[in-house]
Amino acid sequence: MTPFIRLHPNDDVLIARTQLVSGSLVEGIPIKGLIPAGHKIAAHAIAPGAPVRRYNQVIGFASKAIGAGEHIHTHNLDMGPNKGDFARDYAFGADVKPEPARREATFMGFKRADGRVATRNYIGVLTSVNCSATAARAIAEHFSRRTNPAALAAFPNVDGVVALTHGTGCGMDTEGTGMQLLQRTLAGYATHANFAAVLVVGLGCEANQINAWLANSGLREGETFKVFNIQDTGGTTKTVAKGVALINEMLPTVNSVKREPCSAAHITIGLQCGGSDGYSGISANPALGTAVDLLVAHGGSAILSETPEIYGAEHLLTRRAVNRAVGEKLIERIKWWEHYTRINDGEMNNNPSPGNKAGGLTTILEKSLGAVAKGGTSNLQAVYEYAEKVTAHGFVYMDTPGYDPVSATGQVAGGANLICFTTGRGSAYGCAPAPSLKLATNSALWRRQEDDMDLNCGEIIDGSSTMAEMGQRIFELVLATASGAKTKSELHGYGQNEFVPWQVGAVM
Repeated sequence: MTPFIRLHPNDDVLIARTQLVSGSLVEGIPIKGLIPAGHKIAAHAIAPGAPVRRYNQVIGFASKAIGAGEHIHTHNLDMGPNKGDFARDYAFGADVKPEPARREATFMGFKRADGRVATRNYIGVLTSVNCSATAARAIAEHFSRRTNPAALAAFPNVDGVVALTHGTGCGMDTEGTGMQLLQRTLAGYATHANFAAVLVVGLGCEANQINAWLANSGLREGETFKVFNIQDTGGTTKTVAKGVALINEMLPTVNSVKREPCSAAHITIGLQCGGSDGYSGISANPALGTAVDLLVAHGGSAILSETPEIYGAEHLLTRRAVNRAVGEKLIERIKWWEHYTRINDGEMNNNPSPGNKAGGLTTILEKSLGAVAKGGTSNLQAVYEYAEKVTAHGFVYMDTPGYDPVSATGQVAGGANLICFTTGRGSAYGCAPAPSLKLATNSALWRRQEDDMDLNCGEIIDGSSTMAEMGQRIFELVLATASGAKTKSELHGYGQNEFVPWQVGAVM
C-alpha cells in the first residue's frame, strides 16, 4: 500500500496512512517535517488565502504560503477572514434518486401491543427534576444484577431496570424553549419501545410539574406507567420503597414477552461520531453510511444529527432532500445555530476539540464533510427538531448539538432503538435503553481500546477490507445487536449516566 491516501483527484491534500518522516517521498514530493498518521500533506504549493480542498470540497483557506510536502494543519489552515461564509450551492433535491428496490431482512425483536417493535426490554425510572435523581437511582439499584442478582433472577426476559436522571427541571421558565425540550425528551423516553414499563419520580414543587408534563405530552398513567412525588409519598425512604413495590408488580407483565422475527423496517439507528480523527471520514463514517443505505433498502430508518458538525457540508444534504421544504428546514436550523453561537460569544469553528485536532482534523468544515458520510447516499426524507418523534421512514435529520450524549439523547427520544457510534480517538459511551455499537476508525485504536470497540473499520485503511464489505458487516452487526447480542458498552454497564437532555435558556 502507499503511505498516503488520495481521496479525490482534485484534492489539494493527501492523508498520511502512517507517520511520515522528513525526506521520505510521496508521489515524488519530499516530505518536509514530521507528518503524524491521519494528518494532511500538501500535494502541491498553495498560495496564501487560497481554498484548500479535501473530498473535492473546501475545508478552509491557507493562512500563509504552504509548500509541497508540508504538513497542513492549524498552523497554516483556517476558516479564512469570512469564517467559512463562502458560497455553497444548496441545489435542493438535485441529487434525489429513485427509491431502492425493497429488500427483506429480519431480526429477533419484541413486539409491543400497539405495533411498536423493541430491540431491548427494560424498565425505566425517569425523573421530572434533578431533586428526585437520588431516589430514582436507589430504586433502580435495588434491581441491579451486579449488586442484587436475586431481584431479577425470576425474570430472564427483562434486560434490567435503569434510572435516567438529569440536572435540570427547575429554575427555568415553565413556558420557555428549555422546558419544552425537556418535556419532549422525557415524553419520548416514557413512550420508547425499549421501555416495557416506566416510573416517573418527582419532588413535588419543581417547575417541571408532572401533571403539567402529562397534559402537555398527551400521556396518562396505566398498568405499566406510574408517576409520583417524594413530597406526596412522605420522603425519600418511602419513595424508594414505593418505587420498588411498583416495579415488582410490573415485572411479571414485562417478563411475559419473548423475542420473535420482526422486519428490519422496525430498526431506527441514531448515527453518532465522537472523538473523530483524520480517518473518520475515510473509513468508519462512510462504511456506516453504506450500512445505512442497506438499512433504508430494507425499510429501516437512520437519524443523522449534530448540526454544528454538518456545518459547511449541509449543501451535500440539501441536494438529497426529497423536496425544497425539507432542504430549507435544514438551512433554517443552520441559521439558528449561527445566531445561537453568536449571542453566546462563540463561533461554529469552535467545535473541533483538541482531540479531533490531534487526530488530524483542522476546521469544522473538514470535520463536517467527514461526519455527513455517516448518512450514506439515500434521499433525505425529513428534518426534525430536537427530540421530536420520527415518523418518516428512511434517512432523516434531527437538529441536535454536537455533544454526543445530548445528541444521542434527542435521537433516542425521537425513537432510535439502536445507536451506531464511530470514533477515531477512542470513546467510552453507552445509551440506555438503546444499545450502542462502537466502530473504530483505525486499527491502532482497535488494538489499544478493543475493550470498548465492537468493530474495527480500520481494516479499510489497512487494505484488508473494502467499503462494501465493511458496510455489510456493520449491517449484519446491527441485526445481531437488535436481536439481543450485547454490545461492549452494555457489558460494561454504560447507559444510565449518558442521558443528557439539551438544556437551553436562562437558569434562574
